[in-house]
Amino acid sequence: MKADSVRTIFYALFANLAIAVAKTAAAIATGSSAMLAESIHSYADSGNQGLLLWGLRRARRPPTPDYPLGYGKAVFFWSFIVALVLFSLGGLFSVYEGWHKLAHPEPLAYPWVAVGILVFALAAEAVSLRACLHEVNKVRNGRSLWRWFRESRQSELVVVLGEDLAALFGLLLALVAVVITMLSGDPMWDALGSMSIGAVLIIVAIGIAIEIKGLLIGQSADPEVESRIRDFLQRQEGIEQVFKIITLQLGTSLMVSVKACMKGASAREVVGAINRTEAALRAEFPEVQWLFFEPDVAD
Repeated sequence: MKADSVRTIFYALFANLAIAVAKTAAAIATGSSAMLAESIHSYADSGNQGLLLWGLRRARRPPTPDYPLGYGKAVFFWSFIVALVLFSLGGLFSVYEGWHKLAHPEPLAYPWVAVGILVFALAAEAVSLRACLHEVNKVRNGRSLWRWFRESRQSELVVVLGEDLAALFGLLLALVAVVITMLSGDPMWDALGSMSIGAVLIIVAIGIAIEIKGLLIGQSADPEVESRIRDFLQRQEGIEQVFKIITLQLGTSLMVSVKACMKGASAREVVGAINRTEAALRAEFPEVQWLFFEPDVAD
């Protein structure tokens, strides 16, 4: 089963736009630093979803002489840009805003407005996260969420999941900061809440960037997919032994190179066995766009 990345991105986009507008109104009304940090974060997330959709669109362009393997890795590039935006516009701005309010504290106005907006935002973000997890569970295949995050080759899903988790945690921090500020009357807590949100966003952005960096450099297919390809080839009638498989993830497509000992007494029989094997592999794994077969008698 394949995850629907576009559906997940649109869920996140609509949720973040609604949350951003609500947070902005609350930040203006209350003067809350944590709320302002959260509103900037939501606007950044909305822009990030737009970048992911653009990356997916660019990745679908056909191969050209200059790019013979296509543009599939474009989605990795734009996913990396999203991580940079999350780090700078989301994380660093929130830390700066908190530091500024710590040096120049201001009391909150209409704090209950902020609390109501944050509760609404938590609900909307939970819907977005649920939609994302629904798609992730289609391809997780029993792996823990952390292991899937480390092994997944769907950069857009990795980004949306990281953003949603950071947003939920940030909203909880903002809610705690506003409530403590209300109860204590000390705006320092609101400023500390903004800085804490920034720290969360920076950590998540770095984690996403590390995962996307490997895909940009040139990672193989998901280990589980590569294992399934090897097992499938080993079961083919025309193959005596699979010596080596090299895979390369190119966006949603795969390049596969196979070195194997083929059955057949003549060159015609070997070529026929290779052609049948290639057709069977493409039918079983439609994501394989480029397939190179090297027959040999030894590794």
